[in-house]
Amino acid sequence: MLFTLLVGLLSAGYFFLRKFAIKIKFLISGGKTKTRGVRLPYVVFSDDKRYWNVFEPICNEFERRGIDVAYWTASPDDPALACNSYEHVKCEFIGEGNKAFARLNTMAADICLSTTPGLQVYQWKRSKEVGRYAHVLHSVDTAAGYRMFGLDYYDDVLLSGEFQIEELRELERLRGLPEKAVEVVGCTYMDSMANSVSKMSSADSERTVLLAPSWGESGILSVYGSEIIDALINSDWQVIVRPHPQSMKSEREMIDALMSKYPEGSGVEWNFDIDNIECLSRASVLISDFSGVVYDYALVFDRPVIYAEGQFDPAVYDAAWFDHPLQKFNHFRSMGIPLSKNQLPTIGKVLEAALTDDDLAQGRRTVRNEVWQHRGKAAVRVVDYLVGKRDEMME
Repeated sequence: MLFTLLVGLLSAGYFFLRKFAIKIKFLISGGKTKTRGVRLPYVVFSDDKRYWNVFEPICNEFERRGIDVAYWTASPDDPALACNSYEHVKCEFIGEGNKAFARLNTMAADICLSTTPGLQVYQWKRSKEVGRYAHVLHSVDTAAGYRMFGLDYYDDVLLSGEFQIEELRELERLRGLPEKAVEVVGCTYMDSMANSVSKMSSADSERTVLLAPSWGESGILSVYGSEIIDALINSDWQVIVRPHPQSMKSEREMIDALMSKYPEGSGVEWNFDIDNIECLSRASVLISDFSGVVYDYALVFDRPVIYAEGQFDPAVYDAAWFDHPLQKFNHFRSMGIPLSKNQLPTIGKVLEAALTDDDLAQGRRTVRNEVWQHRGKAAVRVVDYLVGKRDEMME
């Protein structure tokens, strides 16, 4: 809180001094100085390298059109920094943590696109020199699944499906917020993933189960811990455990303890790849909780999922404002099998049942059409939208 206050004071001071300096130049020059200064047309900001799969198709589309865009990342090893083929996309590491926020809080741009929630809530503040802030979802998941107030201070939100619009509008009504501009564009990274999968040779995924949970107190590894891993090992299936990337930051002690208990050779393979496509391709069944990876696996790979039922606690999420379940859980019921703790001793039978359930296959087709619209066209639609908004601003 103290740092947030300090950043706010420094940002306010920065803009005051900048405005004062411009005014002095204006007076000295007899009113001929341009006051706009250097202002970037588009800035794309990524707080973590794992979101390059969201932004790479967008950057490629900007490049294809010959439109200049600045890509700013807070990850020193972001794959974007190794791209040497761009002429119009300028990739830059702006520092980690507080250093990155200090840069963001004083940026000058017509439009800033990001998939980072919490603008104006934590250290990242809206800059007075940015015309619009646009958010693109990094999943076909619910729009109310972010930590509290995740999207409140964005001007535009780019969605993957129509169902997300009503969730946003309901939050706006409940909080008395003005309506944001929204556009259903599709999902860039799922388009890319589907394209990659279509080119992959068939992997032997027989009797391989992937445990890929979300993070936090409601995630599988926090709730079930070693019980579910023991049950999977005893089921005689090959077991891959892929913790959520945020777990390595927010609950590292728990992950380290589990990895110590299940080292290499114990029947568990741990996976921490930046890109999850290879890992997903090897599994014949996915077990998760409320994570968006359920959509990735079921809809791109068209394979069955099992999800832990009834353990989602909405207390810290935007979903806490609703008096009804999220639509995502209706989706999960359509394309997956719910798992409760008392089923762990017979989890092998649950896995076998998932492989042969024809109703789940039909459910996946229905959900795919609802949540992943404009398939194959997301990057084009994102850039179309941003260019259109900037053109409006320039009129």
